[in-house]
Amino acid sequence: MKRTFAIIFAAVAAGALFAALVHAVLVATHVSEPAATTVYGLTPRRLWATTVAGLALVGVATGGLVLARPASRFSTACGRLGAIVTLAAGLISVVTGGRLLAIANGGPGSGNGVVGAAAALVLGLIATVLGVLALVRRRIPLGA
Repeated sequence: MKRTFAIIFAAVAAGALFAALVHAVLVATHVSEPAATTVYGLTPRRLWATTVAGLALVGVATGGLVLARPASRFSTACGRLGAIVTLAAGLISVVTGGRLLAIANGGPGSGNGVVGAAAALVLGLIATVLGVLALVRRRIPLGA
């Protein structure tokens, strides 16, 4: 019972921290104010931001697997390939999320995908850090 409560508490705390970081990114980029007119439905920028956030989430998951599991010859997510995939997904997400936030001309509800872009930026930074940690932990040179 105590372990279940601890896991639930950790998940809620991680979700709250993630939401706070996304809000901080929106405030820092001056797109935190809601749009005057709300755009409903899927716009191209929302689709792009959601796709990049999904890529960042894959990078975070792969990075977690790389750091949690020992290296083996048969697993693609546990060695050099997993660390490089994590790093690449993180960097792509950071650059694309930042670009989407830079060209946005409205806040949440404007159809620009700013919430997804902020989420991609935060998750991309986490994936990048995990990728670098995996490369350093395994002492894998980037050029090798």
